[in-house]
Amino acid sequence: MEEQKNLDKYEAPTLLLKDSNKNELFCYLEQIVDLKGEEYALLTPVDTPVTLFKIGEKDEPVLIDKVEKNEQILKNADAVLQEHDLTLIRSAVTLTVSGELEEPIYDDLEEEDFNDDSDTYELLVNFNVQNEEYGLYVPLDPFFIVGKLQIDGGALLIEDDEFDRVQPLIESEIEKTAK
Repeated sequence: MEEQKNLDKYEAPTLLLKDSNKNELFCYLEQIVDLKGEEYALLTPVDTPVTLFKIGEKDEPVLIDKVEKNEQILKNADAVLQEHDLTLIRSAVTLTVSGELEEPIYDDLEEEDFNDDSDTYELLVNFNVQNEEYGLYVPLDPFFIVGKLQIDGGALLIEDDEFDRVQPLIESEIEKTAK
């Protein structure tokens, strides 16, 4: 019952997404797509998604896409975020940050384009671990996730081969409804 009260405070529909390792991510339900009797959901995280990069002095920052939940990098990131009244959440799909983030002023924004599929990021915080510099960056492009709706009202993350199979079908259905 307490979980339902928490869900009710959001203006848009929300649900809990789980991955194959039982990690969870609280998401807004953006759109439902029906594919041959299966309902898939286009979701966005309620909390702010962040991406971890290793920052070199001369080189372009390097994306760190796999990091264990208990690694020192995340402990240091969490400590720095707490100084700003923010919390790092180790959730399904992505790391997220909970708390009041300041809205960027796009005229003054120092964007960084890392050639990571031409995504653009804004530096949230940087920190050091064993003489190496790291940064948590907020993607400025929308962050969408695909989940398969479950009977319990949640969603299961679509991963790997199933994602590769379903993604073009979902995109096609979205294009049809947009016309």
